[in-house]
Amino acid sequence: MTVRNALLGAVAAATAVALTACGVQDTPAQDNGKIKVVASTNVWGSVVKAVGGDDVEVSAIIDDPSGDPHSYESKPADLAAVRDARLVIFNGGGYDDFFAKLLGPDTESAKKIEAFPLSGKADGHDEPEPETSAGPETSAEPGTGEEGHEEGHEEGHDHAVNEHVWYDFATVRLVADQAAADLGAIDPAKKAVFEANAKDFTTKLTELEQRVEGKGAGKKVIATEAVAHYLLDTAGVEDVTPESFSEAVENEADIPAAALADVTRLIEQKQVVALVNNAQTENAATRQVVDKAKGAGVPVTEVTETLPEGATGYLDWMTKQVDSLVGALGA
Repeated sequence: MTVRNALLGAVAAATAVALTACGVQDTPAQDNGKIKVVASTNVWGSVVKAVGGDDVEVSAIIDDPSGDPHSYESKPADLAAVRDARLVIFNGGGYDDFFAKLLGPDTESAKKIEAFPLSGKADGHDEPEPETSAGPETSAEPGTGEEGHEEGHEEGHDHAVNEHVWYDFATVRLVADQAAADLGAIDPAKKAVFEANAKDFTTKLTELEQRVEGKGAGKKVIATEAVAHYLLDTAGVEDVTPESFSEAVENEADIPAAALADVTRLIEQKQVVALVNNAQTENAATRQVVDKAKGAGVPVTEVTETLPEGATGYLDWMTKQVDSLVGALGA
């Protein structure tokens, strides 16, 4: 499980901030005829918003770039918001456990989408299963979070199962389709609208995937954290980050001198074509690595865990990251 660096501090938002100017309030929202959706983070909230359009009111408990799903402590307003929702969506896989703890008897009637089990990655790097619904009210059974491994570069990061599945385009397509099905079940009169929106969204997502697919074949990168692991997989690039470096960042520990020296050498000798930096988990060591890359003329691609300020939606956010990566890879 990825752990944020302590320098991010506590969650900046005193209360949840909603997507598209709809916030989690201390009192229930007025009935405006829209389907109320509550997401753990604005990433999955933005996917549901793309599918639901003007017929949904989406709020995200974590909508701040400095918010940390791993350490977030829920508030009474969060529980009230989830209790009033018709559809809830979260990542799962140990990423946003705070949200799963909000679900209980009061939310039994709500539709629930948990992205990580839909991905099919709980048992390893398998393709997502085509069937995405485990029942009329729950889109998937909770995942076990068991670790699986894939073969990696001998000196690089041997990635365990990675919970950041919003960087996996196949999973995002499954989530969008499930959102259309669940929203259509809630409001059958709008079923065709939701399905059309999901089709448009997934078509654009596939086009975006094709822009990066295989563009990094035969090339190597360093990553300050494995948040964009699935995007790098899609690009076909090899992540040669020393495992001890990655583990230290993830566990907020001091990076071993040998690992930092290895990373510095790979960058200065230009044995990697790019540095992929998680801008939301910065610390002194990763800043040093970024500075080394810039000094050596190695392109730096910044990625984030949540939609940054100014992003209009999932596709807008991901397109900018894909374009940055493709450009850094020289593709």
